[in-house]
Amino acid sequence: MSPQKQKGFRLGYDFRTQFELILMLLPAVLFIFLFDFTPLFGLLMAFKSFEPIMGVKGIFTSEWNDFQHFIRVFQSFQFWPMVRNTLGINLLSGLIGIPVTIMFALLLNEIKHHKFKSLVQTVTYLPHFLSWVIFGGLFITLLNSTGIVNVLLMELHLIDEPIQFLADPKYFWGVAIGTGLLKDIGWGAILYLAAMAGVDQSLYEAAAIDGAGRIKRMLYITIPGILPTLMVLIIFAVSGMLNNNFTQIFVLQNTLNLPTSQVIDTYVYQTGLLQFQFASATAIGLLKTVFALLLLVGANALSRKLTKTGLF
Repeated sequence: MSPQKQKGFRLGYDFRTQFELILMLLPAVLFIFLFDFTPLFGLLMAFKSFEPIMGVKGIFTSEWNDFQHFIRVFQSFQFWPMVRNTLGINLLSGLIGIPVTIMFALLLNEIKHHKFKSLVQTVTYLPHFLSWVIFGGLFITLLNSTGIVNVLLMELHLIDEPIQFLADPKYFWGVAIGTGLLKDIGWGAILYLAAMAGVDQSLYEAAAIDGAGRIKRMLYITIPGILPTLMVLIIFAVSGMLNNNFTQIFVLQNTLNLPTSQVIDTYVYQTGLLQFQFASATAIGLLKTVFALLLLVGANALSRKLTKTGLF
């Protein structure tokens, strides 16, 4: 029997013997096709003179508009401020959040009392399972002019009058970065703890015999051991530099802090769903996707060059 016939026979055999598994997989394949691939046809709106009254048919029948939606986006007075806010919040979140999370995971890994370690882990990653509507609402209450934060600062005579944390634009970046870190530090540490568990324990024993203390073992064994995991997470963080946590920003955003809280995701929401400018919102989303892809490829190439580690 020829190799092609053998291959075809084997394929048919696998299909018959694994029919139940393939049938179980079918709903997931249909779900991905319907909600991930079918909407890609909507990208045509970014290049056409589409209006909502045209309906779905108008996506294909409307005329091409010579990139007018992209030009309009770049000429908008909100474009550069929202790009600045998006990059600023994400960049500072990464520069602060990643080192703090790694340090927290390293310290947590050194705790020898298992019950206390489990308690700390539970308390710190519990906020991850709360929605931003609840978690953000809690911080809105804590940070308002009569909240406990202002009360404590005034009682300690650190301030003379309440600070408008969510009304003054200059505080929004700090609030967004701080609340994001508090919500996800425990959950992020789990990834590093899992990587630490895979480090060869004999290296720690040999280092201890040679007289290396905990700090040196962390610096010369633990951190190099989790470097591949760290680089993958950094690549994901760089590729997601244009993606904010929409729910977080939307909950904390108000008209007073809009100059520093308007990011690409909230702008797309306001443009597309509130103003019904679907074509312009699609153009912005497509631009963000293209730049995210470039950032992903660039970060992966740089990681490959510096650490020999990458996604692909």
